[in-house]
Amino acid sequence: MPPADPLPMLPEAAAYLSEADQSAFVRAYQYSAAAHEGQFRKGGAPYITHPLAVAGILASWHLDAQTLIAALLHDVVEDTGISSVDIAREFGKPVAQLVDGVTKLDKIHFEDKAQAQAENFRKMLLAMARDVRVILIKLADRLHNMRTLDAMQPDKVSRIAQETLEIYAPIANRLGLNKVYQELEDIAFVHLHPGRYKVIEKAVKSARGNRKEVVDKIKAAIEAKLLDCKIPAQIRGREKHLYSIYRKMQEKHLAFSEVFDIYGFRIVVENARDCYLTLGALHALYKPIPGKFKDYIAIPKPNGYQSLHTTLFGPFGAPVEVQIRTQEMHRIAEAGVASHWLYKTGDTSLSEVQRKTHQWMQSLLDIQADSRDSAEFLEHIKVDLFPDEVYVFTPKGRIVALTRGATAIDFAYNVHTDVGNHCVGVKINSEFMPLSTPLKNGDRVEILTSESARPNPAWAHFAHTGKARAHIRSALKNTHRHESEQLGEQLLDQAVRALGGTPSGTPGGTPGDEPGSASESQWERYQKEGGRNRADTLADIGLGKKLAFVVARQLLAKDHDALARNHTGPMLIRGAEGIAVRLGKCCHPIPGDPIIGQIKKDHGLVIHTHDCTQVRHYRDDPEKWVDVAWSAELDKLFDVRLRIIVANQRGVLAKVATAIANEGSDIDNVHMEEEAGAYTSLFFTVSVQNRLHLSRLMRALRGLQEVVRLQRLKSKLEEPRVGAG
Repeated sequence: MPPADPLPMLPEAAAYLSEADQSAFVRAYQYSAAAHEGQFRKGGAPYITHPLAVAGILASWHLDAQTLIAALLHDVVEDTGISSVDIAREFGKPVAQLVDGVTKLDKIHFEDKAQAQAENFRKMLLAMARDVRVILIKLADRLHNMRTLDAMQPDKVSRIAQETLEIYAPIANRLGLNKVYQELEDIAFVHLHPGRYKVIEKAVKSARGNRKEVVDKIKAAIEAKLLDCKIPAQIRGREKHLYSIYRKMQEKHLAFSEVFDIYGFRIVVENARDCYLTLGALHALYKPIPGKFKDYIAIPKPNGYQSLHTTLFGPFGAPVEVQIRTQEMHRIAEAGVASHWLYKTGDTSLSEVQRKTHQWMQSLLDIQADSRDSAEFLEHIKVDLFPDEVYVFTPKGRIVALTRGATAIDFAYNVHTDVGNHCVGVKINSEFMPLSTPLKNGDRVEILTSESARPNPAWAHFAHTGKARAHIRSALKNTHRHESEQLGEQLLDQAVRALGGTPSGTPGGTPGDEPGSASESQWERYQKEGGRNRADTLADIGLGKKLAFVVARQLLAKDHDALARNHTGPMLIRGAEGIAVRLGKCCHPIPGDPIIGQIKKDHGLVIHTHDCTQVRHYRDDPEKWVDVAWSAELDKLFDVRLRIIVANQRGVLAKVATAIANEGSDIDNVHMEEEAGAYTSLFFTVSVQNRLHLSRLMRALRGLQEVVRLQRLKSKLEEPRVGAG
């Protein structure tokens, strides 16, 4: 039988809660105990012991009364007949919203467990973006569940432990909850790899005795040096937790002795000035290891963590890692955002820790808006949860923190979505660099933009952060949709004209409508008969999911034979229509080549040359192709691949390149392949305006005495061998 008053079991809560809050807490406990009556944990204890333990963990972080009450009630909606409305009526709307944020979606049907898990995380993280207390309750809940994991079935233990390593431990780290982060990792480690855990645990205990003499010697030397410099300080030895030792062994392929042969100390001083004085004193005592200094005081981590980190050559050549911080910095390092989020204070001003945490959580909402589903959202979030950061500067000197491995395109989207979407180039440290360039600490990054620029599909391959990838995919999806609608409209108009459709001359037509287009009344009838709306239908046509002549026949109610009786002009191709119209990579058509259009499902319109082997079997089937022609107004240059066999002579490559440049053509790529004898094949990708321009270029190249043979390559079979040359 659980006690009627839980406060004696939670002395920390009793110490800081007001009498009114204590009374509300006891009432919530009794309400939860009654709701869970008759329910038991897997280990046999009454179920109420779990929410009480969760509230106890939160009380140790000094969270407000609303959070503690929500912790007591966090399972009642999921496991009993009580609703959120009931909780709001009894304990207020804020408590009900906290409980709802933590509650799982078990009552909704999902296709599989993975989808259910992803949706649960999505809901939890979005609730957290609105109120960080949601995730604090969830982390306390997960921490107690991990502490009692032994009672679960082995298959569930493995799943829960893996989930904790992948999601909950990184979230705790991201929020600066250092102790929670380390405990979650170590408990997950012991359950996922019990054998490895025992080996490392035994090795640590064995090595600890051998290390004591060295640790005491280093500590005494540091104390004497700081006393001599008149710097008051607390010096503590520091050891890595077991999972971090294991992870370092795995990632860097180190033996245990190499990882554990590092001595760690934490020095807590009175103020930031003393941090830097201590650093100077230590560097005078032991030589610093180059490249092993980090100033997280001047540039704090996104979770608010501040410290000076340095690594020294200690006695006997042993590395000594030292963290130097103030008492306030130490409190934040241990408790993170929980140490600041005291709702009971009523203080509306945001600390730096709160501001950065809030900024990160708001980015979750951006990622959610641009993700197609819960699984994609979760995948993006996983990328941003892991702790390694790189710090770069804007042209005005503002510090931007990104995940390690982030590229210039990640920086662009971090600045603003519009900056990313209209990005055309980047200057890193005043030098032009590719957008795929990984950023390093201290880089000064300037993004160049253009209003006419649009995201490139290739960006998604080197974008590193979840936010950038989500925005790129969203922009491409919207661009593709818009261009598909435009293409669909052209194809449909062409089909309507082919069927003799002029709105004024067809039933439902409206005088004044453009010839060749369907009227509003025809679209209304089409939808009533089961068709999709105009925009969706046009997009389907542009993507090849619907055939234009079929939709046209349905709109005009004409017989399909009319297609053969009427003539329509070809669709004009300018070359820059966008991703809904593509030039076939199998034949590389250029203006002047006879062309044909192939509607390919989910790819839109693909342009091929008449003699392309890919479309020979479509030529006799009019449903599979579109009549197209080159427009007189062209918007781009076109790539052509040339194979030039030349005699092996000094300077021949420069002569060929000069001839190409003299004809006003750019070289995009060049590749060399040695032939038998005294000849070499040069493979060029060049840009030309049209077939006439290409003819002039080829004539100029044939005029070079070193050129033995010249050939335009269309088929992939003619391309150079992979790895050749």
